[in-house]
Amino acid sequence: GYDAQSVISLLQKQLQAEASQSWVLACLPRPWRISLEEDEEDPSPETKHVLPTLNVPSSASPGARPLLPEIYFSVYADQDIETVPSNSNVASSLVRDSLVDTINILDYNRNVTAKFLVDLDCYFAPNTFVKRATPFDRLREVEEGKSTWKPEDVAVDAVFSQMLQLPSPEHKLVYYHSVLTESCKIAPAAIAPSLGRAIRYLYRNVEVLDLELGYRYMDWFSHHLSNFGFTWKWTEWVNDVELSIADPKKAFMLGALEKEIRLSFAPRIRGTLPEPYQALISEAKEKDTPDFKYKSDQTPYSPQALQILSLLRAKAPDSEIQPHISSIESEAQSLGVEDPLIPSTDAYITSICFIGSKSLSHVLSCIDRCKDRLLKIGQQSEAARRQIISSVVEYWGEKPGVGVNVVDKLLNYTILTPLSVITWALVDNIGKGKILVNAHVYEMVASTMHKVTNRVRQIVTARNQVGMPREQVALLDETLEKEREEMHQLFAVVEDALVGVAGGYVDEMAESRNQDTEGEAMLRQWGQRWLRVFRRKMAVEEAWVSENFKGVDAAMEGVDENGGQMLLNGNGPVGDGADANGDL
Repeated sequence: GYDAQSVISLLQKQLQAEASQSWVLACLPRPWRISLEEDEEDPSPETKHVLPTLNVPSSASPGARPLLPEIYFSVYADQDIETVPSNSNVASSLVRDSLVDTINILDYNRNVTAKFLVDLDCYFAPNTFVKRATPFDRLREVEEGKSTWKPEDVAVDAVFSQMLQLPSPEHKLVYYHSVLTESCKIAPAAIAPSLGRAIRYLYRNVEVLDLELGYRYMDWFSHHLSNFGFTWKWTEWVNDVELSIADPKKAFMLGALEKEIRLSFAPRIRGTLPEPYQALISEAKEKDTPDFKYKSDQTPYSPQALQILSLLRAKAPDSEIQPHISSIESEAQSLGVEDPLIPSTDAYITSICFIGSKSLSHVLSCIDRCKDRLLKIGQQSEAARRQIISSVVEYWGEKPGVGVNVVDKLLNYTILTPLSVITWALVDNIGKGKILVNAHVYEMVASTMHKVTNRVRQIVTARNQVGMPREQVALLDETLEKEREEMHQLFAVVEDALVGVAGGYVDEMAESRNQDTEGEAMLRQWGQRWLRVFRRKMAVEEAWVSENFKGVDAAMEGVDENGGQMLLNGNGPVGDGADANGDL
């Protein structure tokens, strides 16, 4: 397995080893020596300059990056030939650090960043790397004692180390995607084979990779293929097509294909796949507009639903739609349905989805027109509110990415609540845990939790602004308390649901005997992987709030007793009635 070590502890060991060898630091260029000819003698000893003493302040600002340990990660760790510096070599830290700094500082220009990565061998000592674009198999022919480090591997490794950083990367993930894409365009013969080996390494280890990182890898993989004609050597993984749907490799495969379809369309993606993969893309996925289930006479409440659809299309007022809603509820009540609002909600939401299936703007326009009724549904019944999610996900069952997007918009409209989304996914539909293998379910839950945690962070940031009056600070504190309570409640729901799956004692698992024990073991592993992710997210959010939350006195720093903002200069505080020099 991969021996994960923190960057700091690794660097300490490397520096100790380098000190014992008189600080060779072989990878660093020495330009005063490069200019010497072979027959030219080394001139007199170089003049040594005394560097000024560095005074390290007792308290230093950590900057924007969180003070969390960074793990040294490499996607070329298990190769029989060393194409990147080993962990024991100080070059692994020196080269990686220079590349990472460049990647993160030059985030405003991905093209320059990519060019720097491609040219990285120009910035280190000669013979530190092999010639660019040297095939992997040719490295076996390199003389013993000479470097086999591939500059392309080192560059790709550095980008992946940032893209797969926990708990979160420094920049948006799409930036790292674009750097790899541009690098591949600049030097395809060099970068493409290195990316191929990175893809294979991550795929081989996807079952032990952190779940959140696995989905980041999936997002990048599908995005990257979309930039290069969706071409990949799928035949390499053909044996995994028959795996159980709960197997992490099969789940990755299905999730990646689904994301490819989002970025293109099903027939095109089907055309890029070998024959054994064809069954993974059903014919239903090729339909631009999913069928309206109420068109069938066999579907309960079909006549009323067709009327609702017709009226919604005609943009009829709610008063004309209500009789048909009431008719469904009366019929459901006569059939003994416990909550008649559920079937009427299903008919209403399915009609909205069908009308809005042309584009996102269509569905948003329809939701906006129907917002008042949708808000009332949630106020009348929590079960009916969750039925909204069920109807959306069912209608877009063959294109779950669209369903996730619509649910996200409904959250923005406050038609759905974060608790309703989490409860729907991890309580109502948890079963034995099969729902956990679906990439779109993780996307829905993670996105919902991010909205909640981001709201807490925004409040803390707002209350910490210099010059905030006491009354506003107190009001924000009250809001913060409510938002943190909601956040804790949501994490508790997630915890309770996942603990049951991870331990194998949810009702469905506990009741099953002598059945698919291997499949249930896989589902327990999914529960454990989910649990690890959301426990970490909770710990990170608590740590962030604790670290950034300032007391009222600290928040009030720079505000005079009347609530006026004050500036600080060399002569002391300056009130609103004075200029920057302290003069009235």
